[in-house]
Amino acid sequence: MHRDIQLNQWTPVCGVEDIVPDTGVCALVNGEQVAVFRVGAGDQHVFAISNFDPASGAAVLARGIVGSVGSRTVVASPIYKHHFDLETGECLEAPEHSVARYAARIDGGKVWVAA
Repeated sequence: MHRDIQLNQWTPVCGVEDIVPDTGVCALVNGEQVAVFRVGAGDQHVFAISNFDPASGAAVLARGIVGSVGSRTVVASPIYKHHFDLETGECLEAPEHSVARYAARIDGGKVWVAA
């Protein structure tokens, strides 16, 4: 299930400094488990995808390892090591296991997610 969520309802998740660079946290946003990632220590970016790993059926993507595959910024699932593109939610190894992607931004020192 690949869907791109971009609604006008923004929810503050946490302070940007609450997320260690190049790691993720899980947040409950409008009843959905969302994996929120902070990438980079200087020029920071935040990404948000579903926390649910379709291959394993577990809510674990926020605990995955952030890295890159080619020019893509990805998180590797801690279960089967599938790589999910943080910009699109696409699963590189099995596109049929792609996950929802949510709009995310940093504003006023906080991380905001639209869902």
